[in-house]
Amino acid sequence: MKTDIWMKQNMPSMENKTVAISGATGGIGQELCRHLASLGASLLLLDRNSERSNAWIEKLKAEFPALNAKHLRLDLADFDTVKAVTEELLKSTPDYLIFNAGAYHVPRYTTSVGHDNVFQINFLAPYYMARTLLPAMKEKSGRIVAVGSIAHNYSHIDLNDIEFLTRKQSSKIYGNAKRFLMFSLFGLDESKTVAVAHPGITLTNITAHYPKVIYALIKHPMKVIFMSPRRASLSILAAMVQDAKKNEWFGPSLFDVWGLPKKKLLRTCSDEEAKQICQMAAEMIADLAQK
Repeated sequence: MKTDIWMKQNMPSMENKTVAISGATGGIGQELCRHLASLGASLLLLDRNSERSNAWIEKLKAEFPALNAKHLRLDLADFDTVKAVTEELLKSTPDYLIFNAGAYHVPRYTTSVGHDNVFQINFLAPYYMARTLLPAMKEKSGRIVAVGSIAHNYSHIDLNDIEFLTRKQSSKIYGNAKRFLMFSLFGLDESKTVAVAHPGITLTNITAHYPKVIYALIKHPMKVIFMSPRRASLSILAAMVQDAKKNEWFGPSLFDVWGLPKKKLLRTCSDEEAKQICQMAAEMIADLAQK
């Protein structure tokens, strides 16, 4: 089935709906913007690079002249901007909030609130925003969609190294943060206000972390072997409009890598581990409130 046919069969009109998206200028984010603009949605781009975001808005308006779009600067590694944007969203709550931004193979450092930047970007900041905005989103019958990852399979909770500070392998560091995000959100809400999706494997900024020589060799084969960002983004759209139960997520139907979106029950985290993740997430938020 072609992407356009799937859109017609599965996505309702988004006219008079506002969708806030983090990571809107990346590969998946750009395709989400295009899909949503074609459905008539108003867009709120939550990105750290204002120049890039505003330039992207202008390109979108050239493609979709009736588009209503604006930008709020959000740097998930800077908790001051996280709190400021959260407060703005509380004043005018969007109908949908998509946490698409992520950090994979980046230099690591300790943020101003004392957390590893990869852990904060991929888990703590979006979790804080989701937890804070959840009552308002429920009242509006909105939905929060977090982009998870199959990389969550690469790690399990380590109570002696919660943020994987001693690890060096990017896939495990990233996977640990995504594991925290996914299962803390599953534990946060069972009212269908929160959903989790994953795009499988596709060519984006996150997959472009290899050395230049290696990346040049694998770039074109990746385009042939794996789905395009345009099709990979459909799983996130499915999570916006289809209901799921606790621990169910939306992703490619074949081996979590290829195919159209399919809802799947995750059995990759025990009840005990999920409980520990939720407890630690709540403790981290309580600690942040005191700073």
